[in-house]
Amino acid sequence: QVQLVESGGGLVQPGDSLRLSCVVSGRTFSNYTMGWFRQAPGKEREFVTAISWSGGSTRYADSVKGRFTISRDNAKNTVYLQMNNLKPEDTAVYHCHGVRTIADVVSRFEVWGQGTLVTVSS
Repeated sequence: QVQLVESGGGLVQPGDSLRLSCVVSGRTFSNYTMGWFRQAPGKEREFVTAISWSGGSTRYADSVKGRFTISRDNAKNTVYLQMNNLKPEDTAVYHCHGVRTIADVVSRFEVWGQGTLVTVSS
C-alpha cells in the first residue's frame, strides 16, 4: 500500500516562506505525476500544483502562480513545494498525491497522507 508522508508546515507570518516535503513509499515514485492539494477549514480540497514524472512539466492554480514552486527528486522519492510570499488565504492542510496527468489531476492512489498544516497569520 502506498504511503505519503508530508512535512514542513508551520505557523508563519504573511510574506514568509515555507518548504513542504512529501516522501512516497510503496510505489515506483518516478512512474507518477505528483500533485499538491490543500484543504482549508470548512472548505473542499483544492488543487494547488502538479509536476510530471520527469519534472519537465508543471501546472499551478492561478491563486499560487508566481509564488509557489513544485519540484521533485526521484532518487529520494520526494516531491517538494516551495511557498513564498505566503498569504492568510494559503492557510490549509497540504497534501501530496499521485495524479493521472498535470492536466487531469484524478487520483491514482487509494489513500491520502495526513497532510501538513500551514497557518499564515500575523
